Amino acid sequence: MNFKKILLPFIAGALAVSLAACSEEDKAAKDKTPQEETKQEASKQEAPKEEKESAEEMQAKLAEQQVDKNKVVAVVNDEELTGEDYNTALTSIQGQMQQMGQDPSSKEAAEQVKTQVLDTLVNQTLILQKAKEAKINASETEIDEEYSSFEKQFGGEKEMKKALKSQSMDVKTLKNQIAESIIFDKYLEKVAPAGKVSDKEIKAYYDKAAATSKEAGQELPPLEEVSQEIEGIINQEQQQKLLVAHVEELKAASKIELKL
Repeated sequence: MNFKKILLPFIAGALAVSLAACSEEDKAAKDKTPQEETKQEASKQEAPKEEKESAEEMQAKLAEQQVDKNKVVAVVNDEELTGEDYNTALTSIQGQMQQMGQDPSSKEAAEQVKTQVLDTLVNQTLILQKAKEAKINASETEIDEEYSSFEKQFGGEKEMKKALKSQSMDVKTLKNQIAESIIFDKYLEKVAPAGKVSDKEIKAYYDKAAATSKEAGQELPPLEEVSQEIEGIINQEQQQKLLVAHVEELKAASKIELKL
């Protein structure tokens, strides 16, 4: 089981950022004169020794939180989850915390991350197990259509593969994740179907958001321009609540053993 499939909704954004960064670097490299390149290289070599040592120390602390890739970290209804899954998730969450200015190397943070990673892995496994029992599948046509939409976002297969490589992924991995995402969405509609959102609910949500925006010195567009978007947000929140309750039921009826 690959933890990256949990992050599938964010793949497009992550790859886009990576691709944009690569493009900017390529452009900047082409525009530099030999003198500028020499100056930049010298600047890199003059980076403060303290900063380098601090970064290396942080990486060492984060690496200490990893486990052996072959170690079984949890068993969910006889399905084993390995250290490889755990470490991939761990690295992702550590990076997110650093981006938010948090220190993932502290003892308190390490315990919090461990709990979050294990819980996410268990939840994901339970959902996919039930989807399999319900014989929910993703057809090749559905997978190819979704994959094609990814390709279009990056201007073709070549750029797509370049972006994938920057994220340590390949086409096969992406297609597997797409398939599981499709299966997840189908299962979600089965156990937590989108309900009807009333105009009253949309208006209440809008009024609350408008008040918050006003306090921040901002102004929302007219209600009629954002009502459809608000309806989607409310639907997602409702589905999320139903899914959380469903997963708790699955946990209660399942055999789960955590080994960390």
